[in-house]
Amino acid sequence: MGKQISAIVAIARDGAIGRNGDLLWHLSADMKHFKSITMGHSIVMGRTTFESFPKGALPGRQNIVVTRNADYHPENVTIAHSIADAIDAAEMPGEVMIIGGAQIYAATIDMVSTIYLTRVDAEFPDADTFFPTINPDEWEECGVEHHEADDRNPLPYTFLTLKRKR
Repeated sequence: MGKQISAIVAIARDGAIGRNGDLLWHLSADMKHFKSITMGHSIVMGRTTFESFPKGALPGRQNIVVTRNADYHPENVTIAHSIADAIDAAEMPGEVMIIGGAQIYAATIDMVSTIYLTRVDAEFPDADTFFPTINPDEWEECGVEHHEADDRNPLPYTFLTLKRKR
């Protein structure tokens, strides 16, 4: 049996996920949610996403970075030169988690069976990076958890779990 491939992403109302290689917002609850879902898994990302992490590789996970640069060798990272190589290199048990950015999401969306989606109830007109459009008819909501803004999370948000319909 092949590996189960999932994606985790936070998107604005219009599908925006970033600007200038960085996130558009900081939601403490979303960071905790991301950590709880990805901990103990192999996580696959592009080089720009990896370079946006202030402290390098995320602990407790196998960090797999897809890059065309043969000379790229950051510490505590598995390097892959294609999506297929990245998935083959995933060694941790359970789901292989796709964590961004836009090119990696676009290249893997057809392989993904679960999307852990944080929908941020806001718009960012200056965003330059977007999650690929998905056909809602192909996905089933299996979990919805809405949260209002609070002192640690300046925007309202919803955690959704989407499973691909078979």
